[in-house]
Amino acid sequence: MNKKVGNYRWTICALVFFATTVNYLDRQVISLLKSVLSDDMNWDDGDYANIEIAFKLAYSFGMLVAGRVVDKLGTKRGYAAATGLWSLAAIGHAFANSAFGFMVARAALGVTEAGNFPAAIKTTAEWFPKKERAFATGIFNSGTNIGAIVAPLTVPFIAVAWGWEWAFIITGAIGFIWLVLWQINYTSPSESKKLSAEEFEYIHSDKEDEEIEKAVKEEKVPWVKLLGFKQTWAFALGKFLTDPIWWFYLFWLPDFLQSEYQLSMIEMAVPVAVVYLISTIGSIGGGYLPMFFMNNNMPAFKARKTAMFIFALCVLPVVLSQWAGQINMWLAVLVIGIAAAAHQAWSANIFTTVSDMFPKKATASVTGIGGMAGGMGGIVLSWAIQKNLFVHYREIGQIEKAYFIMFLICGAAYLLAWLIMHLLAPKMTKVKV
Repeated sequence: MNKKVGNYRWTICALVFFATTVNYLDRQVISLLKSVLSDDMNWDDGDYANIEIAFKLAYSFGMLVAGRVVDKLGTKRGYAAATGLWSLAAIGHAFANSAFGFMVARAALGVTEAGNFPAAIKTTAEWFPKKERAFATGIFNSGTNIGAIVAPLTVPFIAVAWGWEWAFIITGAIGFIWLVLWQINYTSPSESKKLSAEEFEYIHSDKEDEEIEKAVKEEKVPWVKLLGFKQTWAFALGKFLTDPIWWFYLFWLPDFLQSEYQLSMIEMAVPVAVVYLISTIGSIGGGYLPMFFMNNNMPAFKARKTAMFIFALCVLPVVLSQWAGQINMWLAVLVIGIAAAAHQAWSANIFTTVSDMFPKKATASVTGIGGMAGGMGGIVLSWAIQKNLFVHYREIGQIEKAYFIMFLICGAAYLLAWLIMHLLAPKMTKVKV
């Protein structure tokens, strides 16, 4: 990259990365405290699944609304509102004293945290040319992994030292630090005084995106109209099938390690962190791979789909994770970590398909539709498997069978999603609205 072009867009990417890190840090706290909260409040797997479902249900509908709100308020105000509200909701967990209280707190967190990804994708679409979007998305999306790494390395120790309430309060308060940095540093490209003319031209270098600045101000596209496009359904169904897998890792990985290997809350901190450390590599590498293909003259749609197919294949070994764990726990951690890395690589690209297939005025809304579909998929999986089979198999002392069923689902989901997306949008043709 010519230095004259400038790099301020990467400062914006860093801010989105920070917000995404906080987003996932806040949502993962409860999974790390599951054993403590279950003992204190007499929860079983069914209660925990209900709390998880409350979060996912609120998150699903929140994603649909959040995309619209971000489109209406604009990136700066919409992102700030979402982060401030979810930080308050995260702190609010400290004051819950029952399963129902946690359901309320999780619902509040879910509906507000839903604003992160529509705002993040909109920011990326505004600040990066097409060939860099997957890479930028991979970078900010790696914040999901960093948040998931920081959480197990801090939350159990805070809980042991000061009580589980302070784990929620301290992590929730971090969002207000981001708010200050966002207000100081963010403006749209057309209004930024820190952006060089050369970098502005580079950001807007895609011929098909000549209307970038005015598109954001144009009439918004109704949801009903967006649902009439196969491209919308390709993205939504891809999210429906694969988002629940990430939810499973996020909410049940600590329990898996404790159930299979009898680890304490402190002992499972490092294995959980290692899984998400591995997944960080996948997130960044996943964004780089299609850019590499495109730089070698592969058409954008083919580069994206080829990369996604490779990542779908990389998930398959997760089916063998329990077998590997019989040899050594760290082999299971490695296999799950590779699958999580493949998910993050997949996620970086499936998000970018939105800006590939839709004009900027519709990206946040389509992202919201897909996010809702992903959340609904998570609810279906939680209700069908985690709320019912997990309770049954734990009662009869065979919880490992429930986890085996889940890992089978994990292995198959991405190839099925890729096939459906290929059939609905074979060349990822850009929608004209």
